[in-house]
Amino acid sequence: MTPRRELYTLVGADLLSNLGTRISVVAIPWLVLETTGSPTRMGLVAAAETLPYMLSSALATPWADRFGVRRTSVAVDAASAAAMAVVALAPWLGFGTLLVLVAVAGGLRGIGDRVKHVLFKPAAERAGVPLIRLTSAYDGLARGMTLFGAVLGGLLIDWVGVTRAIWIDAATFAACALLIGLLVRPPAPAQPAPRESYLRALRGGFAYLRTDRTLLTMLIVVSASNMFANASVAVWIPLWVDRVLGDPAGFGLLLGVFSAGALLGNLLFTVAGTRLPRLATFALGLALSGAPRLLALALSDDLVVVLVVTFVSGIAIAAVNPLLGAALYERVPGPLQTRVLGISGSVAFLGLPVGALLGGWSVAVLGLTPALLVMAVACLVLTVAPLLVARPPADRPAAEPVVPTPAGGAVSGS
Repeated sequence: MTPRRELYTLVGADLLSNLGTRISVVAIPWLVLETTGSPTRMGLVAAAETLPYMLSSALATPWADRFGVRRTSVAVDAASAAAMAVVALAPWLGFGTLLVLVAVAGGLRGIGDRVKHVLFKPAAERAGVPLIRLTSAYDGLARGMTLFGAVLGGLLIDWVGVTRAIWIDAATFAACALLIGLLVRPPAPAQPAPRESYLRALRGGFAYLRTDRTLLTMLIVVSASNMFANASVAVWIPLWVDRVLGDPAGFGLLLGVFSAGALLGNLLFTVAGTRLPRLATFALGLALSGAPRLLALALSDDLVVVLVVTFVSGIAIAAVNPLLGAALYERVPGPLQTRVLGISGSVAFLGLPVGALLGGWSVAVLGLTPALLVMAVACLVLTVAPLLVARPPADRPAAEPVVPTPAGGAVSGS
């Protein structure tokens, strides 16, 4: 298989597992609703998946380095397929068993997502594909898969029933494991990573992030952006739609328009991203994707105005994830990539649960319009101001630090 085909296979396998995950995001809550009728238990199931996902993304990566990134990817996808197949039997096994199975599936998916992304860099380099182009194209495809998977999940529940929909999710994980196991063959590293204890390896990942202030700043502002985005989706936008439109279809319309803008932005950035200044583009993307949406909701009751601003914000957000992804691939030494990418994913996702709480609290204390105005200013300050004092990430890889070995020697980052 040519290097370019191997890259396409790797990305395609990852997107296939993402499709299955989107189906399960719809199907599993519906399964809980059908079997228990309890909204509270629906929330518990969602939390049971999210927390292990965040923890395993960071804490399981030293074991992935020791076992081998490709072998870990195949193993956890195969295990995810088995876990989801058993979830389909959960109505007969009880709600407690379902919680455990969903937590296991979330933990497996956290490490699986991280290790597949670590495989992207060497595959892109062998195929001669610029990293910024790969991360942009992947971000656009992943967004499209999220939209398609959510719609497909609802249709599958209607067509074949919720249990078979979850079986289809299990099948996507199995197919991903087969594709990567049979068709993806990354070369052995020229200089293998040193053998380290689990805690030493984990500390090495955290220590690297502390030394790369630019990368850490980028992760913190993305986490803040996720916080405001989740507050918008969970609270602010639904309340605005209810107050102004009185029609829940407007909520789907706003989310769809934002996603459409993001898809267009990904297309534009994939073509032009290699020629744009990175820090300025990253900051501009954050500035236009967050605060303007909140200001539009606060200051206008005109749906057309809000849709236009939302669409432009979607275009702007398309630059953020690819630039962060490229910075992670280019700046982090090869032996540390699994750990640092895992920790980075957890840091970036920290804002999601905080955002849901922030949205409800801000409206309860201030009211919707004052909350939107205050949070628009806070969003701009927290997502853009830190970048103004950060050192700009170089357009070429930064000088890589020395990675300590257990024996006290040094291994140069690859």
